[in-house]
Amino acid sequence: MSVELPLWRALTGYRVLTLIYTCCLVASQYEKYVHPLGAVGYMAALTVWTALTWRHTTSAERCTRRFLAGDLTFAVGGILLTMVVESHERIMGGAATLPSICTAGSVLGFAIKGGWRWAMAASSLVAVANLVEREELAGNTIHNVVLVWVASVAIGYVVEVARDSERTLARALQIEAATRERERLARDIHDSVLQVLAMVQRRGAAIGGEAAELGRMAGEQEVALRTLVSGGLVPPPRAGAPATTAAPPVAAAVPEDAADGRCDVRALLAPYAGSGVTFSEPGSAVELPAHAAGELAAAVGAALDNVRVHAGEGARAWVLLEDEPAAVVVTVRDDGPGIPEGRLDDAEREGRLGVALSIRGRLQDLGGTAEWLSVPGQGTEVELTVPKGAPPEGRRGGKARA
Repeated sequence: MSVELPLWRALTGYRVLTLIYTCCLVASQYEKYVHPLGAVGYMAALTVWTALTWRHTTSAERCTRRFLAGDLTFAVGGILLTMVVESHERIMGGAATLPSICTAGSVLGFAIKGGWRWAMAASSLVAVANLVEREELAGNTIHNVVLVWVASVAIGYVVEVARDSERTLARALQIEAATRERERLARDIHDSVLQVLAMVQRRGAAIGGEAAELGRMAGEQEVALRTLVSGGLVPPPRAGAPATTAAPPVAAAVPEDAADGRCDVRALLAPYAGSGVTFSEPGSAVELPAHAAGELAAAVGAALDNVRVHAGEGARAWVLLEDEPAAVVVTVRDDGPGIPEGRLDDAEREGRLGVALSIRGRLQDLGGTAEWLSVPGQGTEVELTVPKGAPPEGRRGGKARA
């Protein structure tokens, strides 16, 4: 809903209520007018006008310039008509004009529709009409004129600020949606294309000959693709920097019969167990929504892939699955050399998105967290937490500790 809509509704209510008040005021002063029928005729015309045009103040699209001009004409005309239906003595004594506070409704329409500049122009015309009607710079007249002028300009300025804020918010939401989609695509690319390119580069260099040239080209494409998926805002890796030697992570395939329901996380993590990986699980099923279970398993695969790359061929890893009352927790621990302080941030700046997207990004999208605990020389521990009933679009609350 537009931020302007409540203002238009308030203006519609204001016009109706002030019309009722003004009609009562004219009725109470009927016998004091010099030409009472003129006052009654004006109020009848103003009532018909308000009844026929009340829908024009319900939205910005219906409030046209022609309507605003007609509404202001009624207000200014009523002020000047007061000189005919009222005696000079009553006018000089401070008697209210025929439209009274209905005049403010016309000015506020200009303020909401066109901002403070339109409000200034409309309130200035009303001010001139009031001064002509009083024929002097009386204190109460100046007070009323300044009050209407300041109030309308202030409201017009607030409307302009609200419109700018609404446009800024809309742009921010579009950018956020585009960023989340780019992160999702980058995550998938990292788990597949980038890993394959890195493996081609490594194997090509090992084989030599024409394969070495193919590996070199694969390495160049890996660098370009890393820069692209990181938004083009991070510098590419330094020339000559070694490429990752990771093998593609094991795919976490969600069973077809669980795609629309819940899935046992144990079944997705069990394939990761091997000669270098020990998997410990509860005796009963650990269920999550199928999407969340698949994403959690993929994050575990990325963590194990980092163990193979950075901890060395002989490193061992332990995967512990825990079923807590409110969340599912998976801990991946290795006996490698650990992560130097600041290395995770450096890797993200270089466009290496394994931690930033394949692990932390996945958990954040599920409303969970990914925490790193690493002591140089004593291995690394990654704790992945996913709340039960995790939504597809989650909070962003992941944090890393190294």
